Amino acid sequence: MPIEYRVNVPVTAQEAADVFMRSGIHRPTGDIQRIQQMLDYANLMVTAWDGEKLIGIARSLTDFCYCCYLSDLAVDKEYQGRGIGRELIERTRQQLSEQVSLILLSAPTAMSYYPKVGFDKAENAWIIRRTR
Repeated sequence: MPIEYRVNVPVTAQEAADVFMRSGIHRPTGDIQRIQQMLDYANLMVTAWDGEKLIGIARSLTDFCYCCYLSDLAVDKEYQGRGIGRELIERTRQQLSEQVSLILLSAPTAMSYYPKVGFDKAENAWIIRRTR
């Protein structure tokens, strides 16, 4: 069965938590309420499905005219290496105009991935880290 990509379809907090855990990305998967809020306040989500199983997610916050923050990019480890992450990024970009910069913060283990899918490294980012 081919992978199906969907834009802004409902995803349960448990589905998202499960794909985060299966991808290896560090998210507060034990706090389903917090995961639900993360989904509720995202205004652009592209998901990848194998049948009815969520296998990938690109969760973003954007103004659709200047910048888009790609907050989560996660693909189930069983499906990694098949271009699903690249396709999630491309389909996210398709929802935006050429006026919009796509921005993300990379996990240390993914630093070598993002240049391969078209991202340039930015040396001018700053962060105030969360405390929990």
